[in-house]
Amino acid sequence: MKFSIERAALLKAVSQAQSVVERRNTIPILANVLIEAEGAQVQFRATDLDIEVVDKAPAMVERAGATTVAATTLHEIVRKLPDGAMVVLTADSAAGRLTVEAGRSNFSLATLPREDFPVMATSDYDVSFSAPAAVLRRLFDKSKFAVSTEETRYYLNGVYMHVADADGGKVLRCVATDGHRLARIDADLPAGASGMPGVIVPRKTVGELRKLLDDDEAEIAVSVSETKVRFATPAITLTSKVIDGTFPDYSRVIPMGNTRRLEVDATEFAKAVDRVSTVSSERSRAVKLQLGEDRLVLSVNAPDSGAAEEELAVAYGDESLEIGFNAKYLLEIASQVDRENAVFLFNSSGDPTLMREGNDQSAVYVVMPMRV
Repeated sequence: MKFSIERAALLKAVSQAQSVVERRNTIPILANVLIEAEGAQVQFRATDLDIEVVDKAPAMVERAGATTVAATTLHEIVRKLPDGAMVVLTADSAAGRLTVEAGRSNFSLATLPREDFPVMATSDYDVSFSAPAAVLRRLFDKSKFAVSTEETRYYLNGVYMHVADADGGKVLRCVATDGHRLARIDADLPAGASGMPGVIVPRKTVGELRKLLDDDEAEIAVSVSETKVRFATPAITLTSKVIDGTFPDYSRVIPMGNTRRLEVDATEFAKAVDRVSTVSSERSRAVKLQLGEDRLVLSVNAPDSGAAEEELAVAYGDESLEIGFNAKYLLEIASQVDRENAVFLFNSSGDPTLMREGNDQSAVYVVMPMRV
């Protein structure tokens, strides 16, 4: 195998592939990327047995062929090569080596046979549809902060993507929760998605998927089955197993009768929470909200380190209320707001609080209170 490729194209392809590779591997071949050169393009394939990413890049292929090489090492080499360099990769299967040449730089890397590389079995997908990158980016970006990291409740370690009923008809919905906070984000249902089975997309896959969604113009082809999900652009295909578990009935957690309405500038609110929480003890980071007629007082009282208080002008006309929250959760939820104002709906100091972006019903957040 021998081909030459531009450094920028090679770096983009290799960096996407190497990020899937687990740093600590007991199986040596899983630390490698499979390079396949044919026609006028080269394919880079990496897997951790749960996720597989295939990245295509244009190249001048002199001799078709395939080999596998350490993904992280190749990525580091390409990253350090000068911009605009033309890189020539030559595989010598007899010697078990891959030569990487660019200008005066020359590297020789150990390879493993391509036959050892595990390729994820292709499965029949129940439903395939396409959606704009910007729509998928919003669904996953706004929900992923609430994904649980507790391994014991593994079914919460991902974003639940499914078709749901909303006021205006059926929607494509992403939900994530860790028991303390919940995010529920809706988007118009893409054509062809109505029969989609609900799947829990794992946390790592959501992180990898983010790299496919940067281009607003891109259309992402989405394929879903009971066990796998695939996201593809013309250049990159990301295939992942889904979490084998049942996502809980999240609708029971979303409060319906919260009537006390607070409207506040989202940016100002986030900054104020950040400022007062500076003195709080790291463990609980509790912030108290005192609500009165058109005013909100945020306060923190940490006996060991000190106290802080800040007042904000807000729109609030209901009876006064004192309620406490984890500062980190408040900050994460406030940072999701794209519009100017955040609307909080309270019931009592012991009940879950609902937050929306202005009057937009397509993004709903729930946060559990804390005792302060």
